[in-house]
Amino acid sequence: MTTTIYNNSSFSDSPYGLKLQQTFSSAGTFSVTIPTGIQRVYAVVIGGGGAGSTQTTGGGGGGGAGGYSAGWTYISNTVTVGAGGAGTSTAGAANNGGQSVYGMVFAGGGSGALSGTVGGAGGGATTPTGSTSTVSYTGASIAGANTVGYGAGGGSGAIGGAGISSGGGAGVATATGTQTAFAGGRGLICGGGGAVGTTGVGTGGAGGTGDFYAGGTGSTGTGTTFGGGGGGAGYTGAGANGSANNGGNGGSGGGGGGGASTSGTAGNGGNGVVFLYY
Repeated sequence: MTTTIYNNSSFSDSPYGLKLQQTFSSAGTFSVTIPTGIQRVYAVVIGGGGAGSTQTTGGGGGGGAGGYSAGWTYISNTVTVGAGGAGTSTAGAANNGGQSVYGMVFAGGGSGALSGTVGGAGGGATTPTGSTSTVSYTGASIAGANTVGYGAGGGSGAIGGAGISSGGGAGVATATGTQTAFAGGRGLICGGGGAVGTTGVGTGGAGGTGDFYAGGTGSTGTGTTFGGGGGGAGYTGAGANGSANNGGNGGSGGGGGGGASTSGTAGNGGNGVVFLYY
């Protein structure tokens, strides 16, 4: 009998033979108690997603997805879960997501979208700033704008790069005519969609769709009160839809926030998450 990864239910992101014992999904630093006799813990660690950006004219980019790391570590009595970047209604570079850490396993937050229309990069082992990612926990190399990577590049006039942690989609600066912004990249954890603000018919980009959850849809309509981008799918939750000219929030577990247009409020990135197996 031939078995493939497409029909074998034993393939899973959970480590074989271990049980998920503790989950941390609220942002902050918390105490951890591991039972006596356990010497090592297998940790899955995801950083917070980056926020989308807004523009006074036209649309901002989507935030990048939080980084993903997994591996064995010594026991630690604390865990840090990165907060998603907070979206604002002020034009400029958006807020990055926070790094998540347990023991020696760490994952950077996603980059907030840039001050123009360019989307943020997906997180690596550390948090990027801008459209270029950082080296991943596994040692996979950085990825520039529009580039596929473990932590992918943000979209510059394009869909966000695809990856384990994908990039945010680009917004559109043109404020007249029919315009459609760019979607967040596809990935395990996904970047938010870009926004568009136009006097014509505008459609915000969808948040990237992940392996487990969907990204939010972009808002569509005629006039500058539409065009918000959808939030990217997180590892543990779907991205929210864009609403009017506001971006949707990224899904829980590191999804990137959607971009906003015409001084709307950009979407927040989703908080990170840490899973402990032993």
